[in-house]
Parts: sequence; C-alpha cells; structure tokens
Amino acid sequence: MYRDSLLYVAHSASGPINIIGKMANRHGLIAGATGTGKTVTLQVLAETFSQAGVPCFMADMKGDLSGISQVGKLSGFIEKRCVEFGMEAASLKFEGCPVRFYDVYGEQGHPMRTTVESMGPMLLARLLDLNDTQTGVLTLTFKIAEDEQLHLIDMKDLRLMLDYVAKNAQKYATTYGAVSVASIGAIQRSLLALEEQGGDKFFGEPAFDIYDLLQTEGGRGVMNILAADKLMLQPKLYSTFLMWLLATIYEKMPEIGDMELPKMVFFFDEAHMLFKDTSKALTDKIEQIVRLIRSKGIGVYFITQSPSDLPETILGQCGNRVQHALRAFTPKDQAAVKSAAQTFRPNPAFSTEREILELGTGEALVSFLDEKGAPSVVEKAKILFPLSQIGAITGDQRASVMASSRVAGKYDTPVDRESAFEKILKQREQQQAEKAKQEERIEAEKAQLEREKEMAREQAKREKEEQRASKAKKGILTTMLGTAVTYFAKTLATQMAKKITGGTSRTTTRKRTTRKR
Repeated sequence: MYRDSLLYVAHSASGPINIIGKMANRHGLIAGATGTGKTVTLQVLAETFSQAGVPCFMADMKGDLSGISQVGKLSGFIEKRCVEFGMEAASLKFEGCPVRFYDVYGEQGHPMRTTVESMGPMLLARLLDLNDTQTGVLTLTFKIAEDEQLHLIDMKDLRLMLDYVAKNAQKYATTYGAVSVASIGAIQRSLLALEEQGGDKFFGEPAFDIYDLLQTEGGRGVMNILAADKLMLQPKLYSTFLMWLLATIYEKMPEIGDMELPKMVFFFDEAHMLFKDTSKALTDKIEQIVRLIRSKGIGVYFITQSPSDLPETILGQCGNRVQHALRAFTPKDQAAVKSAAQTFRPNPAFSTEREILELGTGEALVSFLDEKGAPSVVEKAKILFPLSQIGAITGDQRASVMASSRVAGKYDTPVDRESAFEKILKQREQQQAEKAKQEERIEAEKAQLEREKEMAREQAKREKEEQRASKAKKGILTTMLGTAVTYFAKTLATQMAKKITGGTSRTTTRKRTTRKR
C-alpha cells in the first residue's frame, strides 16, 4: 500500500515497515527457498509501486503473477492478517492493476522483439555459448556489416552475413584481421540450434520500444508482465533477453538523479541465471549497469533463492532486502544461511541466522534503507497481502486484457524490411548477372573468333584450290606448249629432212641423166 511517499509492504511487532519512495531506486533483493512466499512478496511490491504511479516489469514463471490484473477478494487469511496488522477488513479496496502481457514467442502476450544488431555481439555470443575465438569472429562480422551498411535485423540476415564474410575472408583479412572459416561454421551451427528452440522469434521488427514499459493508466503504474513459463525452458535465452532489456533501458533513459519515486522498477526473477556461465567482461558490464542505472530513476530487484547466487559487487548494491526462509540440508546450505545472515544489520533481539531457518511461509527478515541511505536494523515481519488476485487467470481473461491494451496490434505483425539478407542477395544477383553477361560476351567473342577462323580456313582453302587450279592450268599449258614445241620441232625436222633428202635425190637423178647423155 502506498501513502505519503511510503511503500507499505510488511508489518513487524513494532508496526508497519515501509520502503521510502526516494530510496526505492537503490535496488533490492527478494530471497528464499521455493515455497516460502517470494512470488507473493514480488506481487505486493509491484502492486504497491503501481499504486504510487510507478510502472514495473516482471517475468511470470508459472502464470501466478497474471492475477495482478484482476480484482482480489477478502479471505479468511486476509481477515486474520488484518487483525494482526491492526487494519479494518471492511476498509480494504480490492482492485487489479493495469497490466500488459508480453511474450517473446507471441503466444500469451504481445510479441517482444529486438534486432540482431541491437542485441550486439557480446550478448549474442553469450546466448550462443561461443568461445573467445568465435566471439571475435562474430564481433568482426558485426563491424563489417556496420561499415558496409548491411543491417542485421533477424536471424537470416546474420546467417547470410556470416556466409558473406566467409566467402570474402581474404578481402577483409588486411583490414579487419583473419577470419576463421571454422569459427563461422560453429556460429552457424549455434544459430541453427537457437532457431530450433524458437529463439529466432525474438529477432525481427517491429522492434520493441522500451518507452512502452514506462506508462501509467489512471495514475497507476502499468504492470508489464512477461510470460516466461516457456522461455524458462531456455535459460540462456531468458537471462540474455532480460539482460538486453535492462541494458537497453540503461542506454536510452536520460539521467534524472534521485526522485521521490523511481521512474520504473525492474524485477529480475531467477536472477542466478543471469550470472551462470557468464564471462568476467560481461559480469563487469552488468555490475556497471546496475550501479549506474539508479541515476536514471530505475530500481532493479533481484529474486533468487539465496543471496550467494549474486556476485558480491551486485549484492552490495541491493539496499532493500526481503529474506524468506532458507533450508540447510547440507554444509553448503548452512554456509549460504550464514552468508545471508551476515548481509543484514544485526538486531540484538534475535539471531538472524537462526530466524532464517525458522521463518514460516509469508514471513521474512526485512531491512530497507532509511532516509540517509543506510540499511535499517533487520526485523522479523509478515509480508502484506495483495489487493489483487493471487494466482493465475484464465485464457479468456488474458485475451481480454490483451485486446484492451494500448499496444494491441503494435507488435503483432512482423515486418521484413530490406536488410543485409536482401542486399547481399541483390548484390549476388547483380554479380551473377554481370558474370552471365561476361560469359555471354566471352562466348560471343569465342563464336566471332571461331567464325573468323572458319572464314580464314575457307579463304585459305579457296586460295589453295585456286593455287592448285592455277598450278594445274600452268601444267597443262606447259604440257601443251611442250607438246607443240616437240611437234613443231619434229615437223620442222621432218621437213628439213625431206628437203635434204629431196635435194639429194634430184642431184643423183641429174647425175644419172648426164651420164646417159
């Protein structure tokens, strides 16, 4: 319950326990074993922030938080709590909060998408579980895409961009460094595995506008609830998605300093997943965001089983704490209980370590920051009850809430604008067309050359035939001339012989005649 800049969330033997509004952005922790009341505590906190006009974002693991959208009702448990808290049950005003449901898969809420380039290579490498070498290749691919204005919007953009880089590895080696084709193959396989898990639905447009989370309706903060029951089956995707959302809020929100109330409160359920198998560089980045985001009016509340699930650098920034019961079945559990107890400012009235083991459902050890920003002495308290419905709502109720949402239809229809995929395909088509034209020119030149060769062969053949004919003609003429000459010579010889013979005959005759005489 909210009144006079105080967020009333629990009640101890000494009275109400409140979070001071201007200290609410100093982050917080809700811890405790399964079944000790963490979800109801989260709902009470979120509902109280909503009453104060502060929007919240939270992941709903089992659908239980969806009840915050519906009006609650009086029960025997609440009547008992009213007596314990000194409240009049008749004065309670049960009401639901303004709610918007979201779902990465677009099934139980409005789709939440981002672009591949907005996710960035560091978070994407974590999501794909890449090693350092593969992360380097992915970072290089992002850089090439940025330099060549090839926008990476969805998974098909990234897949084709990786293929593009692999096929042009030598071209980029001198400018960007060596490209490992084997690493690109490994990244492609990781992308395929992510698609099979449905992770590809998270990438695309229209990209989610984080300012849609910072809305109020009727003076009450809107509760933005992410359906996470299916998403939780992919822990890497879940934690990376929330990490991206937190980083995006940090990058886009302006500096506003301390305010009477936070601009927004972000609840990170199952927070231990955020830091599991996370590189030191990324952990340092998360720590930096958590440390600085409060100056932008954003409070981050981590929900996990044990405080030891969080790095000390993160834990040290959580000034507002609610610790539900822990169980100590093993030496490791006992160490966790002792560690959790040591994070509180001691109360001389009881042993913090012992109380953590003995707390009942709905009970907690509570310590919030005072007006000077110092942690208050830990107190044993009972968490306030929600005024909205506890538990899941029906499918029809969810559909009704979604239909009346101000963002209904805004993200429902995917948009596939021209990006790296289309540009690279167009480039390849142009290259293929140029190659085809060049091949046609080469074929045409070959055909022309062949025709010219054929013409040359024909010309040579004709010339050869002409030469042969000319030679044959010359041979005939020579033969004819020779024959004529021979004939003429023979004739001339014959004639001369005759003359000679004839003269001789006449002389002989004359001689004979003279003798007779």
